[in-house]
Amino acid sequence: MSHPVRVAVIGAGVAGLAVARELRREGLDVVVFEKSHHLGGTWRYDQRIDSDPVGSDPNREVVHTSLYRSLRTNLPRQLMGFLDYPFPDRPDGDSRTFPGHEEVLWFLNKFADEFGLVGLIRFGWEVVRVERVSGRSDSWVVESSTCDSVLSREIFGAVVVCSGHFTQPRVPTIPGIEKWPGYQIHSHNYRVPEPFRDQVVVVIGFASSATDISIEISKVAKEVHIATRSPDVKAVKLANHDNMWQHKMVKCVSEDRLVAFDDGSSVYADVILYCTGYKHHYPFLETNGIVTIEDNRVGPLYKHVFPPALAPWLSFIGITEKDIIFEMMELQCKWVARVLSGKVLLPTEKEMMDYVEEYYQQIEKDGFPRHMTHYLHFKEENNPLVTRVGRLEQVCSE
Repeated sequence: MSHPVRVAVIGAGVAGLAVARELRREGLDVVVFEKSHHLGGTWRYDQRIDSDPVGSDPNREVVHTSLYRSLRTNLPRQLMGFLDYPFPDRPDGDSRTFPGHEEVLWFLNKFADEFGLVGLIRFGWEVVRVERVSGRSDSWVVESSTCDSVLSREIFGAVVVCSGHFTQPRVPTIPGIEKWPGYQIHSHNYRVPEPFRDQVVVVIGFASSATDISIEISKVAKEVHIATRSPDVKAVKLANHDNMWQHKMVKCVSEDRLVAFDDGSSVYADVILYCTGYKHHYPFLETNGIVTIEDNRVGPLYKHVFPPALAPWLSFIGITEKDIIFEMMELQCKWVARVLSGKVLLPTEKEMMDYVEEYYQQIEKDGFPRHMTHYLHFKEENNPLVTRVGRLEQVCSE
């Protein structure tokens, strides 16, 4: 493998910053493309929202971040740092165990300054196309542009995708929704509760964002009704809340604003707020069908990082969910950097594909749907990537 490999990193959020540091530590030539004029990715709050609040219009003006103003981390600060660069306390900062998003952004800026990463970032450059040079797997054409339509076309030896997956909303299909006259919005575009004052709001979803947002808007809304797919849910008023109810999933809606639930209950609502997650979305990436997205499964990816047929020259950081995100990303970054530097060898393409197929078969056998492929709260021995990279770290430090 020739040195140094020139690597394009797409995105300057947590993943992009972490992998830029590791790649440079390995002596590689790194360029980070960031479409905005700031680092931090989804951790930079923006009060603007998409031009289409549901996120279904492919031509909408997209705002990258999904932060709402009151958001705090759902992991303690002790788990929000890197192995050799922990999340610090600062005298004038947010000292809470679960700090607000402002504290995370401050940490990321401090991290970037500490390791000299800002100079690697091309701010205001959006990657619009990535594809292999014909006949080669170790040469990639990266096309990028500015908001002023200045275009650039460059060749890189490897590409690391760190563009995140909290931008493209996933919205369920609800019978009758095309004629329902109320207001619809995805949590990607939720910022503050005030627009929901005196409204009857149906929140679809029951993960952390749904819980946070439901409680927050209940302080100003007339009623909040939470719909979830959980089979054990009954239509009941929630304890300790005067204006909150839970229901089974929405069955259908109608032109008179009625929202009917699977448990037989119904309500006339003003707003449907979708807290239903996101879709992986890489519109810039052209692999001639080698990497596909089917029901939110990005694949085939060995250990959620390398597409076997294109490894190691194309990789993805941060696709996994339900994990300790900073730690997992850092481990993935170390792995990618050491593979690209030649210090660590991947298995053969066939061995990687065999692993992927076995993994798919195992999660299907365990009853997990395809869209949960990248969840790490089950099987895969709580992810052998952790063990694997841990071994690599020990070997490389000797």
